[in-house]
Amino acid sequence: MRAGVTDDSSVNPKDSIGIATLWMTENCPTYPFMKMNSFSATIGSLIIAAALTSGCATSKNATCSSPAKSHCGLKGDAPAVSLTAPPTQAVQQAMTPAEALASLKSGNARFVAGKPAHRDLTAERAATAAGQYPLAVVLSCIDSRTSSELIFDQGIGDSFNARIAGNVLNDDILGSMEFACKAAGAKLIAVVGHTKCGAVKGACAGVEMGNLTGLLAKIKPAESAVPASDDKGSYTHVDAVAQENVRLVMVQIKERSPILAGLIREGKVGLVGGMYDLESGKVKFLE
Repeated sequence: MRAGVTDDSSVNPKDSIGIATLWMTENCPTYPFMKMNSFSATIGSLIIAAALTSGCATSKNATCSSPAKSHCGLKGDAPAVSLTAPPTQAVQQAMTPAEALASLKSGNARFVAGKPAHRDLTAERAATAAGQYPLAVVLSCIDSRTSSELIFDQGIGDSFNARIAGNVLNDDILGSMEFACKAAGAKLIAVVGHTKCGAVKGACAGVEMGNLTGLLAKIKPAESAVPASDDKGSYTHVDAVAQENVRLVMVQIKERSPILAGLIREGKVGLVGGMYDLESGKVKFLE
């Protein structure tokens, strides 16, 4: 089942509550927060019918984007997704890794266009106080210009976010990812580097300073994998190393976590890498 699109011939009536919640959340921005756990399948179907008659547009004509060949655990196309309320458990369970990626892509498109989703943060806080069902976990840099919640136009409860200089991987972050995916149900891991990264530039320049020395050492393998440059301080070289670093972190996630590797292999969780452009605001997902 794709977000916002149902096929009556293949839907189990028992799933209609989750489908109704997912459909309403994604297709009707005016849909109020409501708990549907106690609603029957019949009521769920009536909610969808009511939405159709009230003018909420379907997303059957939403644009689709094909995941890059190197994206792990992602199969098929997924329509653009825009959540205007925190994901419920039903929404999270019905979401596929490809749809979670589509949600990030559509959020970034809104960010670039300067048209963020209209959110009621007070209502979102109240809706998530008793539990959270994020769709993705994003590993990004600590850089003050790269907040993943902003660049992907995410609200409260939409995603887990881990930030560290150079978006490097360590055991604590890996454990956090395992919690996010295995225990909390997130469907996607996104490793996002960015242009003009100070941590990567420091690694290329051989900077040594206190505890930072050990962190920058984690970026060195990426530098070694990039062709030598006469000007290691140029941002052309730095950006190439930053992109390679994203790729290596993706490999490390699968090599160092049997739990995540298994979820990815089974198609339950997707793994993608991307580069955020500080100037344009766009996130380019890697091929």
